[in-house]
Amino acid sequence: MKAVIMAGGEGTRLRPLTSNQPKPLMPLANRPMMEHVVRLLKRHGFDEIVVTLAFLPQTIRSAFGDGSEYGVRMAYATEETPLGTAGSVHNARDQLDDTFMVISGDVLTDIDLGAIVDAHRDRGAVATLGLKSMENPLEFGIVITRPDGSIERFLEKPTWGQVFSDTVNTGIYVLEPTVFDYIEAGAQVDFSHDVFPRLLEDGKALFGHVADGYWEDVGTLEAYVQAHRDVLDAKVAVEVPGFPVAEGVWLGEGTEVHPDARIDGPVIIGDYCTVAAGAHLGRYTVLGSNVAVGPDADLERAVVHDNTYLGPGVRLRGAVVGRSCDLRGHVLGEEGVVLGDDCFVGEHAVLNPGVKVYPFKTVEPGAIVNSSIVWESRGARSLFGRQGVSGLANVDITPELACRVAMAYATTLRKGDVVTTSRDSSRAGRALKRAVHAGLNAAGVDVDDLEMAPVPVTRFQVRSAHAKGGITVRLTPEDPQSVSLRFFDADGTDIAEGVQRKIERNFHRQDFRRARASEIGDISFGPRASEYYTAELVRTVDVAAVAERAFKLVVDYAYGTTAVVMPHVLAKLGADVLSINPFVATARAVTFEVAAHGDQVAELVKTSRADLGAVLGPDGEVLTVIDDTGRVLSPNQLLLTFVDLVTSVDEGAVVAVPVSVTSAVEELAAARGGSVVRTKVAATQLVEAATEAGAAFAAANDGGFVVGGLVPAYDATAALVKLLELLARSGRRLSAVVDALPEVHMVHEAVVTPWEEKGAVMRLLVERSGNRRVELVDGVKVFHDGGWALILPDPDEPQTHVWAEGRNPEGARELAGEYARRIHELVRGRG
Repeated sequence: MKAVIMAGGEGTRLRPLTSNQPKPLMPLANRPMMEHVVRLLKRHGFDEIVVTLAFLPQTIRSAFGDGSEYGVRMAYATEETPLGTAGSVHNARDQLDDTFMVISGDVLTDIDLGAIVDAHRDRGAVATLGLKSMENPLEFGIVITRPDGSIERFLEKPTWGQVFSDTVNTGIYVLEPTVFDYIEAGAQVDFSHDVFPRLLEDGKALFGHVADGYWEDVGTLEAYVQAHRDVLDAKVAVEVPGFPVAEGVWLGEGTEVHPDARIDGPVIIGDYCTVAAGAHLGRYTVLGSNVAVGPDADLERAVVHDNTYLGPGVRLRGAVVGRSCDLRGHVLGEEGVVLGDDCFVGEHAVLNPGVKVYPFKTVEPGAIVNSSIVWESRGARSLFGRQGVSGLANVDITPELACRVAMAYATTLRKGDVVTTSRDSSRAGRALKRAVHAGLNAAGVDVDDLEMAPVPVTRFQVRSAHAKGGITVRLTPEDPQSVSLRFFDADGTDIAEGVQRKIERNFHRQDFRRARASEIGDISFGPRASEYYTAELVRTVDVAAVAERAFKLVVDYAYGTTAVVMPHVLAKLGADVLSINPFVATARAVTFEVAAHGDQVAELVKTSRADLGAVLGPDGEVLTVIDDTGRVLSPNQLLLTFVDLVTSVDEGAVVAVPVSVTSAVEELAAARGGSVVRTKVAATQLVEAATEAGAAFAAANDGGFVVGGLVPAYDATAALVKLLELLARSGRRLSAVVDALPEVHMVHEAVVTPWEEKGAVMRLLVERSGNRRVELVDGVKVFHDGGWALILPDPDEPQTHVWAEGRNPEGARELAGEYARRIHELVRGRG
């Protein structure tokens, strides 16, 4: 008699383990599930097998071939479109000309198949269904039989009120070829729903046989783990690969277990595994082939697939780990955690109960993962980065995450406090801001919503409206697919690291305050915020001097929200303005390329003979300037222009710049009686140091400028207005100022540096700097003859930044290259 193995299912309920492999190939006790079925068929005399395929068919063909390895002959029938259980068997009817058995390729069973065949033949049945008594039959199709075994009726997924029997359909059938008359060719037809009810209706000989033995539909992750326990407890008779070396302990070929490792059976250890000293393999642990278990690792009820590395101190409890995963030292995987294939989990990461990580994902060192990583690019080690909470829109940063982060933030505030919110013009910003509102309100915090507004206006509103904080949601200018949630304190500045840690702690613990229905927060809309910002900005400059100069400008708003504010400001200053892209784009989906915008403005400046041109970043924070000759100023040129003008116009002015900025700043300021304060590179540190020093102006080398007392943060609108005032008061043309600037030769490189190596690399660089002058304001700044190099680890990525300045371009490149090579050598040497 031939047998048909149905092996076409995708196994969606077993994802992420079945995301990139068919369910019948899932390892169960270190053999593919379908191999257990093939061996069972062989034991009962079935040596001709037809396998029906659909999902990833070639992988199953490659795994089993012609079946000779198992002492059987195997043929295959592949369905191009889903045909259902009966339809898939009908697809193989050319190979089925006599009585045949049907069985699923993804069940674990040791049922006596011969007994079902004998019952079928004794009764002269057209179809005989293998049945099994189950304690909880609700998840299965119940079959009700008469005393003679003939089937009376079927109940698919009944309620307890419909449970009149505990015998369920196992999906094991013995069928006569006449059943094909009840299956439409090429259609999606199911045995239980379509074929068997029609046979029953037509009075055909349809019988059920209640079989003895073990049967488990391994359809869920919970059932998959339970099936392993049942194998190890010998509840099911299957062949376990390996050598039984102790009661309940199977050891594979070539496996090495250190004498100081501890094994508490029942346990299965596959071929060529290594178990290091101090490791503990607890009850119901199953290791596939080539699994390396590091020192002091502790596993219990864990199933680990082939070629996986478990680092020192890894702890797994009731977790399943897919193939070729890499878990570094002291990773914690709690109950119900499932990792798909080829995942990387960094040191000290915590995967909390029930987390599912889909294949090819990265969990960063130290990350605490509370929710599954399905589409996300990675599980971050911390919520906050340089741009706040950021990631791919609706992938890393979903509405659910935005809501939970907002609740975590609101929990740090008091009930009834007010938080100002805003967004950019994007649809992603709009959708996620609504989720932020839900989180804030649910925790009892009120919302003052500016709707669509630039970042500086949001900061200004937080301060002027006496809110307790602010959140703005917007796409990142460099990547239109990514979005960031940025948080401000009551002064309108970025929240401090201590507050970030409180938010992260609340988020990871899911320790959210939940307001009662009567305490849920409200949403109001801040009236005339842009007008108040405009009025305050104009008050900080010499309007008469600017108006008298009668500037002619070309301004590119880059489809950003500054288009709502800037025209009113320039109108009050009496400027003649040619506007480009002066409207917000709701569906902005292109990268903001400063060079392209700058070139466009440059052409218009030359043809219109304007005094200068400007490109305002979409967020209203970054400024690019074009002088009256059409020259697009580099960030260094614009920074030095401000230093020159500020120190010339205001005697004794203090300017603040980070340590990564050119040394020409000191030369210019000193020549005009000003002074310079050096700060850390981070924008928050720059702003804080500038405020403490009473600086009239602060800037970085990325186009961000802090001017006046309006907003203690980057503000492109205020910077442009300040530039106009400085030019008006000095009486100089912008091109003349730029022509007089000293030449700057700087190079920047980023060197890949593993997280765990960053501290050691910095220490060794300091130790090997010799007698050279070293500054440790931020990173390591080493001074050389005619230049310097700054080495600074990136706070968000596994890399180290190198900035270098030299007398000429060659000197700067050579110095940057030298330190980049040193970092490479140190990383390789330690690795």
